[in-house]
Order: sequence, then structure tokens, then C-alpha cells
Amino acid sequence: MGLIPDESLPYIESMIYLPMINIVLERDRVVFESGDFKLCRPYINIIEQSIKFIQNDLKETKMYLRKNNMRIIKGNRDDSCTEYTFFYGGYEQHRRYLNVRLRNRAEELLEMYLNMTK
Repeated sequence: MGLIPDESLPYIESMIYLPMINIVLERDRVVFESGDFKLCRPYINIIEQSIKFIQNDLKETKMYLRKNNMRIIKGNRDDSCTEYTFFYGGYEQHRRYLNVRLRNRAEELLEMYLNMTK
């Protein structure tokens, strides 16, 4: 990434993806709660446990970024890409991510967090 230290990259990635999958799970919980499912409680429990894991990781990520004076701002989005701006050490770096890459990685992480509830 250039100016961003290599050890910070997982935190940068977490700050991009964790809010995304948290929103997905919050919406899914609403669907299960309001849906016509005979046994919705097990699904809601899995979603709620996953949200707790995500929120804990997001809290750690935010603490790391704050401690290291780093910020990430989501910028413009079009049909194919989303732009993010990273701030670190007085510098600003812009990066564009393919939306398909963002979706695929978010799915991988979502699956990982859902599997953590086992």
C-alpha cells in the first residue's frame, strides 16, 4: 500500500469489511425476526453471536487505528469500484477496490464469523 505499514494492513482491511458484514447480519436478523419461520430462534442466535464477534473485532480495530493516528474514509462508489481514502502520518492515500472483490471478501469473512459460533 505504500505509506501504510504492513502490520497495519489487516486493520485497514477490517475497517473496510467488518462494518459491511455487520450491516448484512443486522438486516438478516430483521428478516428472521419478522419472517414466517417456524424455528427462527437458532438462526437469530447464530446471527447475534456472529455480530458480537464482529463488534469485538471492530472495537479492537478502531482502538488500533486511533492509537496509530490512522483513519479510513469511504469515498465515491460507481458500478465497478469503491474508493477509500487512508490517512496516516500526515499523508493521504486513495485506493480503489473492485466491488466484486469487496463482495467476495465480505462473503468469505461472513462465512468465517458464522462458523465461529459452532
